[in-house]
Amino acid sequence: MGVDAVLYRLVRAGPGRGRPSYIAAGVVADPDDVLLDLLKRVRGGGRTPLLDRVDPLGELVVGTEAVPQLLAELRCLAEVAHAPAEVDRVRRLAQLTRRCLTSREVEIRFEGD
Repeated sequence: MGVDAVLYRLVRAGPGRGRPSYIAAGVVADPDDVLLDLLKRVRGGGRTPLLDRVDPLGELVVGTEAVPQLLAELRCLAEVAHAPAEVDRVRRLAQLTRRCLTSREVEIRFEGD
């Protein structure tokens, strides 16, 4: 029961084509619960209010306006990451998040099982 982080990019519909939609443009998968375990370690400490809202059974959408906060909270996550797999997961999540800094038409979704 991991929490995947998925970068979605907005695809605008043309005239008469209906609503715009999102397509996956990147993912940091968590099949072995590494990210979920890290989130549990920092939860409730007051330093990661955005990450505290990640639901292992639901979805949390983080728009571009919250990316600076998410990047700051990922630094807190990096402080508790010790095993190589943990450090790698936080690094890859930060890389995915930084991609949101260059476009307003993206969002990150933390998707639980």
